[in-house]
Amino acid sequence: MKLICYGVRKVERAYFEKLNKFGYDLTLVEELLNDSNIDMIQGHEAVMLRANCPANRVNLEKMKSFGVKYLLTRTVGYNHIDLDVANEMGFKMARVPRYSPNAIAELAVTFAMNLVRKGAYMVDRTRNRNFIIDEYMFSPEIRNLTVGVIGTGKIGFTSAKLFRGLGAKVIAYDLYLNEHSKEYVEYVTLEELNKKADIITIHCPYCKGENDKMIDDKFIANLKKGAIIINTARGELQDVEAVIRGIESGKIGGYATDVFSNEKEFFFKDMSGKEMDPTVEKLISLYPRVLVTPHIGSYTDEALTNMIETSYKNLDEFLKTGDCSNKL
Repeated sequence: MKLICYGVRKVERAYFEKLNKFGYDLTLVEELLNDSNIDMIQGHEAVMLRANCPANRVNLEKMKSFGVKYLLTRTVGYNHIDLDVANEMGFKMARVPRYSPNAIAELAVTFAMNLVRKGAYMVDRTRNRNFIIDEYMFSPEIRNLTVGVIGTGKIGFTSAKLFRGLGAKVIAYDLYLNEHSKEYVEYVTLEELNKKADIITIHCPYCKGENDKMIDDKFIANLKKGAIIINTARGELQDVEAVIRGIESGKIGGYATDVFSNEKEFFFKDMSGKEMDPTVEKLISLYPRVLVTPHIGSYTDEALTNMIETSYKNLDEFLKTGDCSNKL
């Protein structure tokens, strides 16, 4: 079985090779799928994508013409695949429904600690040989703060445990209460969470048409003044212009995001000296009150292992049974 995998960074190659216990004939491509490298698919029966690899009608038609039968994505989300078109063409598709929740949860905690203790700001100043301690560096201890977790699935649950481990009081909001989480959180309404939380970390899924731009002017208006917001979930959950207004007004004390709705335009690219979405550029310019990372939440050894192993097993299941428990 010839399998081509896109978006395989150099550090990931050894994992793809080591975990290939099924004997797949691998072609590992560092770049994301694009117009200039899609022809590399010729001769392969299976394709593995990652986020921001566009499986649109044009690309799917090419894959079909190349003889591709299996389309895998090593991600939880699959909005980069036009499912209607792919199903119409008869592709067998599967995703990775879960991977190490610690990967995302630890990034959320890292963001929180950096914004609370002004870590990035202080390191940047000392890097420039400025060792003066100013008022901005003064901070509370996280054990004296209240953390609000929106979404208490596996990642939100893990985040809650980590924040509780630091001594914080943790409250949570979810449409569906998680009994296991009640050991670590107190469930409250979204309105109460916004008013009480010093730090809010978002871990809910994006449901198109239901929670688009959830972090909007209304959401921000209900915040405790100076609250920190962290989004390691989906870019579609945030209204970037509203966030900018919240930062500039002082309503939001700090903001961190690992995601943007239009991130494929600039993430995983060197944009030095190039034009970007002016709204995103404006948000980034609000450093150190704003911290941005390039969709790096799942970039850990454990999460990568989970993604590759599950994707390989998905293909093996298709080959052996014609079906897959993680099919799309």
